[in-house]
Amino acid sequence: MTAVGTDRGRSGDGLGSLLRHWREVRSASQLGLALDAGISQRHLSFIESGRSVPSRPTLTSIMQALDVPLRERNAAFLAAGYAPVYSESAWNAKEMQGITRALERMLRQHDPFPAVVMDRYWNVVSANASSPRFFGSFIDMAARKGPRNMLHLIFDPTGMRPFVVDWESVARSLVQRVYRETVGRVMDQPTQALLDELFAYPDVDASWRLRGSVAVAPNLPMIPLGFKKDGKTLNYFSMVTSVGAPQSVAAQELRVESLFPADDGTEAFHATWMSSG
Repeated sequence: MTAVGTDRGRSGDGLGSLLRHWREVRSASQLGLALDAGISQRHLSFIESGRSVPSRPTLTSIMQALDVPLRERNAAFLAAGYAPVYSESAWNAKEMQGITRALERMLRQHDPFPAVVMDRYWNVVSANASSPRFFGSFIDMAARKGPRNMLHLIFDPTGMRPFVVDWESVARSLVQRVYRETVGRVMDQPTQALLDELFAYPDVDASWRLRGSVAVAPNLPMIPLGFKKDGKTLNYFSMVTSVGAPQSVAAQELRVESLFPADDGTEAFHATWMSSG
């Protein structure tokens, strides 16, 4: 009996289209994917053409070989007639308590510097005590409707934009981060819509979509993010933390963004500033 014969029935074109899409996204040939997934090219061809429905283990192997994000893996399982494998519960669901407690601990320990937890579209779902104090010292955060989006906060001329040093370079680097940090390195429709909204702001150059390189400041291993405060320039940089080996959609899509002072002067000023209230 061939490998194809061990699978059940026939599938519609839905699963086949999904697999072809992800092969194209990953620039994978049918033969290369088959080898990575441990199946024959003929077997994979039958699955993509709808002549065969893969077993659950086979489909899992294909999804892993293509590094498909968990949310999209669930869609593939549904297309094959199986129940979704990965929970799509909200980030604050009961099953996420272990992770949310760890995130809360990280946020608290990062005071007095700002730290936020964001979803895959840069919407803030949680923040430490220093974050509203920090941003609220520049603008009226209460006037901004939720959910607060960090990209809109930086791009909006009525937001943080007037206080950002060399705003164009920062904004360009953020656009490139959107491309680089998309879940599964894939630009889905909501992310594309977010970018369209950002490019609708005044003085946002359409060429930034080309993902060109951004120069790193001399003698610095990162791109600093400077803010103008009380006649001083405060330099920070960010670190992004994500969940290792996530097994739910929310766990994969959440990330923590933490701001750190990039120089001694900024660290000293920040400490005095935050302690003064």
